[in-house]
Amino acid sequence: MEQLRSKSGFICDMDGVIYHGDRLLPGAKEFIEWLKTSGKKFLFLTNSSDKTPQDLHEKLARMGVDVDVGHFYTSALSMARFLSGQMPGCKAYVIGGHGLTAALDEAGVTITSENPDYVVVGETPSYDYEHIVTASLLVSNGARLVATNSDISAPFEDGIRPACGALVAPIEVATGKKAYFVGKPNPLMVRTGLRMLGVHSSDAAIVGDRMDTDIIAGIETGLDTCLVLSGVTSEEDLANFPYRPRLVAPGVGAIVPA
Repeated sequence: MEQLRSKSGFICDMDGVIYHGDRLLPGAKEFIEWLKTSGKKFLFLTNSSDKTPQDLHEKLARMGVDVDVGHFYTSALSMARFLSGQMPGCKAYVIGGHGLTAALDEAGVTITSENPDYVVVGETPSYDYEHIVTASLLVSNGARLVATNSDISAPFEDGIRPACGALVAPIEVATGKKAYFVGKPNPLMVRTGLRMLGVHSSDAAIVGDRMDTDIIAGIETGLDTCLVLSGVTSEEDLANFPYRPRLVAPGVGAIVPA
C-alpha cells in the first residue's frame, strides 16, 4: 500500500468507487481530501457518459465534496475527441444523455438522423425500441457503430442497472456489426488521462471496482492497480479472470494513511 500511496498521479473510477448513485461511499471523502492535501495529481476517469464534468462537480458538491471541474474526464469527452480526430465535422445519430450530446456538440459533431456517418450509443434513461430500430437501419445503411463504453452493468444504490454495453447489444445483434468502444479499457482514454495529469504511467495508479475495465486498462498501460470491492466486483470474482490487480482493498478509505 505504501508503494501505491507514493505515486504522483491517481486515475480513479467513480461509480462503485466514490459513490453508488446519490450515496457517497464510506471513506470516499477522506480519500479525496488525502489526494488534495498530499499534492497528488488526480483525475476521475468515468465510463458514464450521461453527465458533463460540471454535472459531476455539482453531484459531489451535493454530497459535501468539493472537486474542481478540471478533475473529471468522461467517456463522452473521449468519444468527442475520437470522432473529431477521425472525421472532423462528421454527423452522428446519438442515443445518449446530455453529457454525450454536449461533448459532441462542443467538438463540432452535427447530431442528426439524416445520413449520419456514425451511430453513437451511450447511457440514457429514455432508451426505447424506436432507438433500436432507427440505429439498426442507419448502421445497416453504412453508418459506423461506436459506443462510449462496454460496461454491461453499473452499480446503483439498491443493486445494478444496465449500462452502455447492454444498450448497444440489440443493435449489434440486429445488424451483425460490432461497436467500437472508446471508454475504458480502451488505452486511448487512459493515455489521455495521463497526458492531462502530466504524469508518466510508471508514476501513476488506477483505482477502480471493475476487473474488465479499470484493472485491465491499468495493466495494459503500465499503471499500478488497486481494485476496490465497494462496487460490482467481489473477492470471489477474481478467480474468473486470468489477470490480477496488484492490490485489493475493501474501499478507497483503505488507501488513506491511518
